[in-house]
Amino acid sequence: MSREQQPAMKYSDVFPVISGELADKPVGPQDAAMMQAAESSVFGQTQKGGTAAAMQAAATVNERAGLVNHEELTTCDGVSVTATELPGTRVVTETIDGQVVGRHVEATPVLQQTGGVGDVHQQGGITIGEALEATARTAGNKPVEQSDAAAIQAAEVRATGSKVTIPGGLAAQAQSAATLNTSTREEDKVKLNEVLTDATVKLPADKVATREDAEGVFSAEKRNNPNSMAHPAGVAASVAAAANLNERGLVS
Repeated sequence: MSREQQPAMKYSDVFPVISGELADKPVGPQDAAMMQAAESSVFGQTQKGGTAAAMQAAATVNERAGLVNHEELTTCDGVSVTATELPGTRVVTETIDGQVVGRHVEATPVLQQTGGVGDVHQQGGITIGEALEATARTAGNKPVEQSDAAAIQAAEVRATGSKVTIPGGLAAQAQSAATLNTSTREEDKVKLNEVLTDATVKLPADKVATREDAEGVFSAEKRNNPNSMAHPAGVAASVAAAANLNERGLVS
């Protein structure tokens, strides 16, 4: 089959979430090799059916069609696989050129704690506040937008049980950041990690995340996004991951 008959497997073909210049670039062998190495360093091996495997399959197609060379330099600027350890769970995020293409949530053993009234793990799982702190790690460099502020407000309401915005609280800070960011240079915009770091401390009350909480937060984030979608590693995604683990009884 000729090159004209065989189009290149581009990043957007493999990962629909990819946007910008990278979307139209072909996946090359060196790109796949970088992701394989990154996955192996975190998981201990390449994940079956995972990000690296998908990239390798695309790169093989491109190489066999003569569209890329095995020794060719990478077409992307870099890949990363990072693991965030939370009580009872491990969140692994895979990115290409800073764009999230994969997110994995694994259950990990949790040591039972005793004594304190505020011991959230005696309540039986990961709290909304802890899920917000996870967002600060997985999507911390994302500038705060209106959709993020809406999701954080929904999360705060569900965590505290109060429908009144708390002066100086997480929701108020997020809304101020989102408003400020609309008229601020990109490099000066307030990021999610500036608002959500130590969320459990900033919340006057907290509760274990449930499916209903996740649905409410997701709805708020999606409704306030111009594209009617939630960020793959954002607030709604973190609350949903926490609720899923709690529902499956993997955290106690």
